[in-house]
Amino acid sequence: MRKARGATSAELTALQAALAAEHAAVYGYGVVGGRIREERRTEARSAYDAHRARRDALVREVRDLGGEPVAASAGYALPFPVADSATAVRLAAELEDRVAGVYSDLVRAAGDERRREAAGALREAAVRAARWRGGSVAFPGLAERAGTDAATSGVSATPTA
Repeated sequence: MRKARGATSAELTALQAALAAEHAAVYGYGVVGGRIREERRTEARSAYDAHRARRDALVREVRDLGGEPVAASAGYALPFPVADSATAVRLAAELEDRVAGVYSDLVRAAGDERRREAAGALREAAVRAARWRGGSVAFPGLAERAGTDAATSGVSATPTA
């Protein structure tokens, strides 16, 4: 696999992980949208659209670096049953926590402009998580510092099929 000048193997790996997380988030927000109360549906749709846009940008970025973008899976394992609006809100917060964690890894692996973009994506995910949860964590994207298990929560990037 060829890579563009200035991109490291670690950076491309982190980009692929971010892409996989965005695929999972898009899937997860499909579940959220099906269960969320009407008054929060616009918020869920906005998050879904944001994750789709980030996913599409990451596909282009991976290709620009000479990589083959990781494909979305047909289905993903949910961390718990999502039967009502309350569990849909909980899932949305966990999706954002997981995405923030992956972008935190990309911030560490990337340089310059890509690092700024990853930090922006981490910030957006942390803000959405705080809105869904009704509060924030001390160190968004860093599960070991937040006192949560955000690194393993949310929709798994491991497909079910």
